[in-house]
Amino acid sequence: MTDIASARGLAATDLMPLEQYARERADFRTRVIEHKRRRTVPVGPNVTLLFEDRLTIQYQVQEMLRIEKIFEPEGIADELAAYNPLIPDGSNFKATLLIEFPDVTERQRQLAALRGVEDRVYAAIGSLARIYAIADEDLERENAEKTSAVHFTRFELEPAHRAALHAGAELRFGIDHPAYRHEHLLDAGSRAALLADLAPA
Repeated sequence: MTDIASARGLAATDLMPLEQYARERADFRTRVIEHKRRRTVPVGPNVTLLFEDRLTIQYQVQEMLRIEKIFEPEGIADELAAYNPLIPDGSNFKATLLIEFPDVTERQRQLAALRGVEDRVYAAIGSLARIYAIADEDLERENAEKTSAVHFTRFELEPAHRAALHAGAELRFGIDHPAYRHEHLLDAGSRAALLADLAPA
């Protein structure tokens, strides 16, 4: 999928200069928030998958450049190199996984109980075999005591999975960890948003 990945990746010319971004940030942020709404998938009460794409990553890069006041070409290139791998390349879904417990004490207890949960997240397409997420390819986010509250995941789809989705198969995301078992069926809007990430079967 190299050609697709290249086409979908961001270049410096896709980004707004800092002064332009300052002027347009409010409108751009509103657009991105609405875009993310259909790409946000709850899996049970305490886990959320936020599916990334070219627009969500552009927003993250623009925000990093703004916060860090980066305007030199080398610095922009470094940010693009860090964030471009999070854009789906036509054969996969890529998502940030968030584990959310409002109470700090409860969160620490649950993160200990949920060690390994990032390896038990799956996509289910129709009646085909589950696709388990590949987690944290950039760095390890779990230690001997607990998992992290944030993970980066990739769901790699075979041609048969993509064909089934394009033919109308249901799309579900779930977790089958011993301490957390939940599944979510995507509605038509979210399903259509994620199908836009895929190349034709």
